Amino acid sequence: MRDGRNSGNAYLGALRGLRGTFVLVALFSAAINVLMLTGPVYMLQVYDRVLSSGSGATLLGLFGIVIVLYGFLGVYDFLRARLLSRAAIRLDTEVGEEAFRFSLRAGLIGDRTRIDPRAQPVRDLDLVRGFMSSPAITGFFDLPWIPLFLGLIFLIHPWLGWLTLAGAGVVTGAALLNQFLVQGSIHDAMTIEGAERALLEQARGESETLHALGMRERMVARWREMHDTALATGQTGSDRSEGFSAFSKSFRLLLQSSLLTLGALLALRQEISPGMIIATSIIAGRALAPVDQVIGQWRAIGRAREAHHRLSEMFREAPADKPRVDLPAPEGHLQVRSLTRLVPAGPEADARRPRILDRVSFALSPGDGLGVIGNSAAGKSTLARLLVGVWTADAGEVRLDGATLDQWTPAALGRHIGYLPQSVQMLPGSVGQNIARFDPEARDRDIIEAARIAGVHEMILGLSDGYATHMDRTVNPFSVGQVQRLGLARAVYGAPRLIVLDEPNSNLDADGDEALTRAIRRMRDLGSVVVVMAHRPSAIAAVNKVLLLHQGRVAKFGDRDEVLDTKPRPVAVAAQ
Repeated sequence: MRDGRNSGNAYLGALRGLRGTFVLVALFSAAINVLMLTGPVYMLQVYDRVLSSGSGATLLGLFGIVIVLYGFLGVYDFLRARLLSRAAIRLDTEVGEEAFRFSLRAGLIGDRTRIDPRAQPVRDLDLVRGFMSSPAITGFFDLPWIPLFLGLIFLIHPWLGWLTLAGAGVVTGAALLNQFLVQGSIHDAMTIEGAERALLEQARGESETLHALGMRERMVARWREMHDTALATGQTGSDRSEGFSAFSKSFRLLLQSSLLTLGALLALRQEISPGMIIATSIIAGRALAPVDQVIGQWRAIGRAREAHHRLSEMFREAPADKPRVDLPAPEGHLQVRSLTRLVPAGPEADARRPRILDRVSFALSPGDGLGVIGNSAAGKSTLARLLVGVWTADAGEVRLDGATLDQWTPAALGRHIGYLPQSVQMLPGSVGQNIARFDPEARDRDIIEAARIAGVHEMILGLSDGYATHMDRTVNPFSVGQVQRLGLARAVYGAPRLIVLDEPNSNLDADGDEALTRAIRRMRDLGSVVVVMAHRPSAIAAVNKVLLLHQGRVAKFGDRDEVLDTKPRPVAVAAQ
């Protein structure tokens, strides 16, 4: 029995697992902030002890102590940065794969999932990881130590303490106002940037069509419009953040000068020593430095915060994997019962959505071949997606050897299913890797056997590197029809029990049609159930059953010859 992988919010769980690291970082931050007092204490001793006594030995002794303390400061600062960078990598290691799974699920537009199709969890994780290893996060660890520095200034003189506290209040108020005014712009800018990236990816995939139809410049203009909107929205937040950052820096300098002025007046009144003036200025600067650092990095902090919220929400909405039993390999008994699929819900879902499929039912046995025919929009491709588990039904069920598809894990079910969609794309990798579905344990003879069944073995051997030929979107030595036949080889790899082919001959020539027919017969002989969604009659030449869909409903189902029989039947004429 397998336990579900998601026993809660995996992302937040991974962050909770870093508590120990964050505690160590906090301890190092404590040591760093205490050691930051080395400078002001040293200046205090130099002005009040060394200069008054004229002792060079005391000066050298104090300087030796300063060297040691600054050495520890450097080591602790290095360790803190190293811990944060390692924590960022650990977070990515623990949830990176799940974030990529969410990205793939977001691509299932028709899937009944709560994942926004525009979501980019991998990029969001990159933003969070980058923030965790950036100087911005150290400002947050230094913020709790502001009261320490303020307390020391109060010990030097209450007037200096109140002035510093008032200055800290002004800077903190500016930081909070900055957050209030900038956060909305950051959220809007990131949303627009996501839509812009989606347009760019889709346009790159259709670059040939855009060029042929003269749409390239129009897409450039549309991208420019979206990009300018994103820049303008982001710049609005940047302008505000930059203004607050400039104010914070200039105010901090003004505050230091004010402290020097007040300290000088107090020294003239013999209430503090000259060394205390310099020490107060340095301590006050250190007290306000974390706030200044946070304000200066607020745009990066805001982006990381937005990404954190999206990841938390996405992982929270992720359904937990239910426990599953390792089922035996199916023989290929397929049962479809009252399968119903509604039009995918949009942003404003209507409870009475139209039905793409309406109570479709049929059953197939091992070795059966089913041709699904019907007009466009009859529901053939939707049925194909439901049969292989890409989409989930709104009602009804698909059972393979009596078990619903969700009783297998996706990886286990994928070994028993072959799928050839209408639009076939090969992934970056070798031809052999694509046919073997990137299985690291794939055997060469199984890859070659799948290629032989699909009729592409000789074609692959004709390549300079054979099965090792690399494929990607920019270097593709195959035509659209050849890619479709490679997709067929991938579908039949491993002799799966259920094979679903959606318009498998849409780009094939006569030789390709013959190869497809031989492949269907071969897989049926091996005991596989083969379901073919077809417009062209040649695609169903090797099947024994036909299902006719009309407006999402089963119009006819039975033996191929009976369903396709269009010959006029003799009509008995009564004798005159």
